[in-house]
Amino acid sequence: MSQWFTDSFRTEFDKQSELLGRFNLALFGKTGVGKSTLVNAIFGEPVAATGIGQPVTQGSHLYLDKRGQLGILDTQGLEVGKDDKQLIAEVDKTIKELRKRPLADQVHVAWYCVRGLDRRFESSEADFITHLDSLGVPVIVVLTQVPKNGEMYHPDAVELARYIESLHLPIEGGRPFLTNAARDQFYGQPVHGLSELLQATFQVAPEGVHAALTAAQEIDFQAKAAQAHKAVAAAAAAAAAAAATPIPFSDAALLVPLQLGMMARIAQLYKIRYERAAMMGVAATSAATAGGRAAVTGLMKLIPGAGSIIGGVVGAGVASGFTVAMGESWIVVCQAVSAGKVPMLNGALDSEAVRNLFVSEFKKRAPGVRQKH
Repeated sequence: MSQWFTDSFRTEFDKQSELLGRFNLALFGKTGVGKSTLVNAIFGEPVAATGIGQPVTQGSHLYLDKRGQLGILDTQGLEVGKDDKQLIAEVDKTIKELRKRPLADQVHVAWYCVRGLDRRFESSEADFITHLDSLGVPVIVVLTQVPKNGEMYHPDAVELARYIESLHLPIEGGRPFLTNAARDQFYGQPVHGLSELLQATFQVAPEGVHAALTAAQEIDFQAKAAQAHKAVAAAAAAAAAAAATPIPFSDAALLVPLQLGMMARIAQLYKIRYERAAMMGVAATSAATAGGRAAVTGLMKLIPGAGSIIGGVVGAGVASGFTVAMGESWIVVCQAVSAGKVPMLNGALDSEAVRNLFVSEFKKRAPGVRQKH
């Protein structure tokens, strides 16, 4: 793998990570309600029962665990109903301090979790939720571990949900979301309610963290695809602007940083780590063989009528279309890798399979690239 490629891709990968930012979720609820299981089911991030992250401030019982595009704000040693005054004071201080920082450091949404069959929702919990709302934090109430038979929820969970709804608390949708995050094979209880919870989270999260939330979650791949297509469109527009004054073909590698940035962002949306993404990029484009120009030259030859381009100039239309073809093909590769559909050889991705998939997809899109005379 060429040092040029690894250095260039690493730069773009880190840059895109910073641009994506971070979605910070605050988790509240009594001990044992299944908060960790819920987070793991939606974000694929195991949350340890103890010792997560670092205390927000010295001596604080609030811990922020940063995991790429996801931040989890959780409590240790304090619980609603037992330590109300201390917990509210620490939450109040933390949220106000974080609000002074950039958006990626602020608390964006809170999930307040209640076990669906506990049959109890105390006034202290309602007061805590109301206080969170007063701090400007959108609150979603989640009933966890709710049994379901076909389309029917357990009547105890339904009754609890109706009671919480009757309190008219300042919560998203005015009602709790009924969920079960882990399949119970013994009783046959299915996983349910996670997509609805995620969509509610998108609705109340600031627009500026939607890309980070999309990258962090692992259950809505349509959302990932939508963000990936946006990345392709943005890169194509930038490539067209760069080639508004036609680029001599010998200098077409000037487009490569735009394309590497696009590829890096898409890989991050699909939670593909740098080492694997870099290997995929090399296999897909052969960009490491002789710098960026090799990828441009090799892929351009797959475009009908490319002979009139090579040796001439690359105009805005070709630059844009070429970038779209690369980006859309890269999305297919990332989707396949993320879904585990690319063969493995000796514990690593089959690079030949990656390249064949990318080239096959690129050829489908290459006819759409036309040189304007």
